[in-house]
Amino acid sequence: MNTVLLQECVRYNAMLAEMKVSLIQVQRALLGEVVMDEMLDAMATSIFDNMVPKNWASCGFLSMKPLASWIIDCNARITFLNDWYEKGTP
Repeated sequence: MNTVLLQECVRYNAMLAEMKVSLIQVQRALLGEVVMDEMLDAMATSIFDNMVPKNWASCGFLSMKPLASWIIDCNARITFLNDWYEKGTP
């Protein structure tokens, strides 16, 4: 079970790192500090349309949910993994 926990933590940490970097880049592009390239434009459009950006979905978990529900589900999954780490096997 610890192997599963470790693999999931590595996967979610990579997803959260990608989310952090890409959100900062989109914010900077919207402010005009960096050039809005095709990937940043697609990500901004996805967020505006309440869809999970492709770069998040590729490193995250599969889901048909819109972005708002996906974020709630993501937070619940991270809380579950954190509780598993801190309190032991569920």
